Amino acid sequence: MSWKDEVEEIEARRRRAQELGGSAAVDKHHALGRLTVRERIDALLDAESFREFGATAGHAEVDEAGNTVSFGPSNLVGGTGRIADRPVVVGGDDFTVRGGAYTPASLKKSQYAESLAIRRRIPLVRLLEGGGASISGGYGRRGQSGYDLTQPPPMNLLAMEALAKIPVACAALGPCAGFPAARLAASHFSVMTKDTAVVLTGGPALVERATGKKLTKEELGGWKVHLKSGVVNNVAEDEADALAQVRAFLSYLPANAWELAPVAECDDPPGREEQDLLSIIPRDRRKTYKVRKVIAHIVDRDSFFEIAPRYGRSQVTGLARVNGHPVGVLANDCTIYGGGMSADGAQKVRRFVELCDTFNLPILSLVDEPGFQIGPEAEAAGTIRYGMEAMFAVLQTRVPWFSVVLRKSFGVAQGIHYGPDGTVVAWPSMQSGALPVESGVHLAFGKEIAAADDPDARRTELEDEMFAAQSVFPRAEEFGMHELIDPRKTRPLLCEWAWEVHGELSAQVGSRTYSPRP
Repeated sequence: MSWKDEVEEIEARRRRAQELGGSAAVDKHHALGRLTVRERIDALLDAESFREFGATAGHAEVDEAGNTVSFGPSNLVGGTGRIADRPVVVGGDDFTVRGGAYTPASLKKSQYAESLAIRRRIPLVRLLEGGGASISGGYGRRGQSGYDLTQPPPMNLLAMEALAKIPVACAALGPCAGFPAARLAASHFSVMTKDTAVVLTGGPALVERATGKKLTKEELGGWKVHLKSGVVNNVAEDEADALAQVRAFLSYLPANAWELAPVAECDDPPGREEQDLLSIIPRDRRKTYKVRKVIAHIVDRDSFFEIAPRYGRSQVTGLARVNGHPVGVLANDCTIYGGGMSADGAQKVRRFVELCDTFNLPILSLVDEPGFQIGPEAEAAGTIRYGMEAMFAVLQTRVPWFSVVLRKSFGVAQGIHYGPDGTVVAWPSMQSGALPVESGVHLAFGKEIAAADDPDARRTELEDEMFAAQSVFPRAEEFGMHELIDPRKTRPLLCEWAWEVHGELSAQVGSRTYSPRP
């Protein structure tokens, strides 16, 4: 006597799971321009590295004799695999089974994926596409509704723990409503496909019923909405691009908060000096420049990976490498509100520096900060509150900072760009003080300007006088920064710094705790 029949039944159920929701459902899914969950996992992971768990989880119908009549797999595929030969846990929603609405089995598999990644201290990737819960309950039965949530849901507790310990990257690759949308937001990096994904707290039918407003899915939660809302960091042209961005993001990070990020081989000379840097900042303080060009000239060639380019646009955030060492990059974009700190810009900075601090990434800060945005819209947005929240986040970082003052450094907001005990160098184009020249002159000499025969000429004269008084040289003489440098020397100094702080980073690994913030 053997267990041959049972083994054959196991294999039959595995084959059924491989078929997902059936050929018709798969064909319909492909017709919508979307890959199946297993195709996505294969595209994300290194070839033949996926090791699935829970392939036989689902729901079976049996006859009176106990023989299986039918078997429906759960609509979550999970397992372990490798990305660039580094281990990860991946969980993907199967939209071909009940539109991805979660079942008890798929919820348990999701929780297992989260807990496994936390326990093994390896990154977690969620591939999301689903409608969340169903009014008819986990088994789709009438008269059985929802889930018993009389205490904090384990999934939410696991998601919170994961964010503090391991990198979490999510991709929205189709409709994500309700719980999948929440899981997308509970990540360190999120990306959505441009034409096939929407992210919704509630879909058009729910919105129309609740508010009377009739909107399309794209109008409610398309990529144009959520890149500006900050719910999603980046947009991808298609699924291949989305998965490539997930792989790229993880390449800059360690496996967990107790490790340092891997140092990559670098063929970009650490002593490279770009001549363009000598003239990239205009002498006319009213003119702008492209800070992303500055970044490209300083970090390793083609290594800058920008995060959230459409949200909080006056602040630029991203990951890069410096002589192979991963770093976080923070910069002001003077072409947007003069680079001033807005409410959404401050929230973007807070989230970014927390990411860097959690995963031991030193921060390169390129400073051109004129101060907090002002005006009725800025006040209504709570700019000063979110600004101080970002300030507290910066002050509580433990990772080393390398701040390069490119031009302006004014007001309270300038403090957001300098970490505690950070290294600060300045270019000769630096301007600093309590207020920018134009604002300060208007406040201090308003009556004198108004009484002048030529107010505009007098204002210009006073601004030029005050600007000359803000020369960087007296500040350097007073050791107001650690060094005043030739802009072309920035990369060589930065590469040396990145090597020097490696030991400092090693002593600071581990999960973080933070005090209350404004």
